[in-house]
Amino acid sequence: MTTVGRVGPLLASTGISVTGDGAFMAAAPLLAASLTRNPLAISTVTAAFYLPWLLVGLPAGALADRWPRRTVMITADLLRAVVLGALAVVVVSGHARLPLLAATILIVGVAQCFFDASSQAVIPLLVGRNKESLTKVNGRYWAIDTVGRSLAGPPLGSGAFALSAAVPFAADAASFVCSAACITRLPKMAPSTQQTASLITAIRAGLHHLRTTPDLRTLAASMAAYNFAYNLSMATFVLYATSNLHVATAGYGLLLAVAALGGIAAGWRAAPLTRPLSYRQMMAIASALQALAWSGIAAVPNAFAAGGFLAILGAASTLTSVAAGSARQALTPDDLLGRVVSAFRLFGVGAAGLGALTGGLVAREAGLRAPMWGAAVLLLVAAMGLRPWRPPN
Repeated sequence: MTTVGRVGPLLASTGISVTGDGAFMAAAPLLAASLTRNPLAISTVTAAFYLPWLLVGLPAGALADRWPRRTVMITADLLRAVVLGALAVVVVSGHARLPLLAATILIVGVAQCFFDASSQAVIPLLVGRNKESLTKVNGRYWAIDTVGRSLAGPPLGSGAFALSAAVPFAADAASFVCSAACITRLPKMAPSTQQTASLITAIRAGLHHLRTTPDLRTLAASMAAYNFAYNLSMATFVLYATSNLHVATAGYGLLLAVAALGGIAAGWRAAPLTRPLSYRQMMAIASALQALAWSGIAAVPNAFAAGGFLAILGAASTLTSVAAGSARQALTPDDLLGRVVSAFRLFGVGAAGLGALTGGLVAREAGLRAPMWGAAVLLLVAAMGLRPWRPPN
């Protein structure tokens, strides 16, 4: 069986569930806006998407390392299916309320913490730790994720919501049932560890491995810098696009779709594109490309030029995910991998939130181009910080 064939059920599961996720992420704010016009109340819905990684990400990774990974993924999928199915029923009955929607997002997010920690950890178990195999599989994984979460899911979610408010939530529930069915096709896997240590001790062990492995420590910092820089710019990019680039609402969606297409293309060809590069080199080049993209968008106030730069940004973003994911899998023992994945996500989500907040403040004080110039400088510093470069693994 080919390398990709061994993880075929996981890739199929990812394609189905992330499309449902993309629809859910578009429909949830629309449902919130139909329930209240209070901006602060609606913002709690957006915050609920980020909170699970901050609240339970590390414990979820530690527990995922103790439990059978296939069982964890199936259970997480079925839990999400039940919760979203219940929300759809409540919406149909006309009893939906904002606290219920926020609670649903939180529960779905907690289940995702467990699923993601396990799904990333099973890849090296199935294909080994060879760089070529890891970059090929992770490239496909993140390309599929981008298709569903950023390209197909959101328009499906908003379109379905226009037909009936309950449809996108019911469809997402069905997607998780299908995802669980795909995961059952993976081989059974015993727990990677039989630890009897406390949960706190287990979490510390994962953080210790991340802190004492130079490449992982550097890549985690670079990933956090990328997330901070991306959200620094993207927090107010819609204002820049509509006022400076004179892009209509529909055109803004097309710009984001172009970025997604760049990410899909890079992910599908990740292995040949990065074959001569180490993980640190991959991340450094991706960071430099992102810096080029943001500075180009800021310097050339033209919608078509922005589309080209966003395609570069999307490609570089996918290569960033491939580099970080492949390095984690190559440099972390099986019994620690769930915790290391969760630690990366925790730092990334925290940096994203801080970047968005900072971007709004910078744009207010220095104008809409300032966040993009700031992101470009930060990314160039991050690229330089990845030296000395190591030879390919």
